[in-house]
Amino acid sequence: MSNFNKALIASSIMLSAATHAAEAPKYVFFMIGDGLSSAQRQIAEYYVQDQKNDANYHLTINSLPTAGIITTQSSSSLVTDSAAAGTSLATGVKTDNGVISQTPDGKKLTTLVEGAEKKGWSTGLVSSTRLTHATPAVFAASNENRNNENEIAADFVDSKVDFFAGGGYRHFISGEGSKRKDDRNLVKEFEGEGYKTFIGKDSTVSFMDYAPKSGDKVFAAFTKSHMPYEVDRINANINVPSLAEMTEKGIELLSKDKEGFFMMVEGGRIDHAGHANDVAGNIHDTIAFDDAVKVAVEFYNKHKDETLIVVVGDHETGGMGLGLGKQYFMNLDKVADFKESIDDGLENVYKKKLKGDRQAFYAHIASKFGMNDLTAEEKASIEKAMDFVDAGNKDTKKAWGGYDPVAMAVAHVASKRAGVYWTSYAHTAVQVPVSAIGVASTDFGGFSDNTDVAKKLANLMDVKIGL
Repeated sequence: MSNFNKALIASSIMLSAATHAAEAPKYVFFMIGDGLSSAQRQIAEYYVQDQKNDANYHLTINSLPTAGIITTQSSSSLVTDSAAAGTSLATGVKTDNGVISQTPDGKKLTTLVEGAEKKGWSTGLVSSTRLTHATPAVFAASNENRNNENEIAADFVDSKVDFFAGGGYRHFISGEGSKRKDDRNLVKEFEGEGYKTFIGKDSTVSFMDYAPKSGDKVFAAFTKSHMPYEVDRINANINVPSLAEMTEKGIELLSKDKEGFFMMVEGGRIDHAGHANDVAGNIHDTIAFDDAVKVAVEFYNKHKDETLIVVVGDHETGGMGLGLGKQYFMNLDKVADFKESIDDGLENVYKKKLKGDRQAFYAHIASKFGMNDLTAEEKASIEKAMDFVDAGNKDTKKAWGGYDPVAMAVAHVASKRAGVYWTSYAHTAVQVPVSAIGVASTDFGGFSDNTDVAKKLANLMDVKIGL
């Protein structure tokens, strides 16, 4: 970005702070779709329009009155990872890929959550990933490496965040199922700090029935690792709360604080579905994220003069293209037949679960993906992957992105049937949309950088972030 543009954006942020000094938000929602760019937002909307037979239907995230676009590069690469992108969104400072709320040379950065706490607000972090994953981590931890999830989990105990909800209890417990290398049971430590805890799927009912009281604090982790993909949660009847339900419970608790609150909600598995080139998984997790935004908008409708909602992606994942080859079509009614995720559902089903039984595998994808009418070309692509796996080969060249080649062959047949093309198994450098509603939401329109989103939020909240 040129020095002129940097100066222009800096002056607009200062002007915004002055203009909105008298109309600062009291309730702030920062809604982050991991891996969410314009293609992901649009394909999910097209899908719902098709299912509802309503061409005028729009996702909530595509209906908010303010729209903008941001760049996402990190300090080490034009293609960011979630740690660097999240750090920019949480602190307003660029860092290297893999780093959690520190500068590249290790200086700790102050986050929006920490700023809100110093202001006297309550704070909450909600995610469909492990809570120690990059995006939630950057708001309440500081670490040189995003993979140090046990250390990040320990930071959470000291973070004073009032409401946690998501997955990943393996980094907080001790004993069987734990990923910790020490004997610390962080769940017990949370309880010692006065938190009500909800651990594992069996705690879902008590979590949903729980009625927060003023001053309550909650730590909830429903799964050992990530929360399930939404397509699996629905079709396999996995008894965990949806992202919207976790968001709603967080609002119930945080809104007891009359000083105000800051809440970050991440739709994290949109990214994972993008990595796995899973068109159905991507669509359903984007819809689940949109449902969480709807919950925030319902709160906004009751507190219009005090609430700000900002929706943003941290980067794009998968290089999703809407349209295939030379054909001018998409066929999203096919996606309605897909009842299982690629990554969690179909991964290794052929080799491990079905022991290489091809007929059983074809029956499985007929049931779960509506593929009872494979063309010769489609079957040949799947057979090629089966031959590769049966020969004992490993995907060392990442031709299938490091995933199970048979599952990826099905993913690409599924995408091609829908008219969707993928250019990558990783992140891309494309710009991502921003949308907003509420107090001073017009500040988030136009073209800027991800760091500017954090700076504008900090100015409106009157908090200090960064160095």
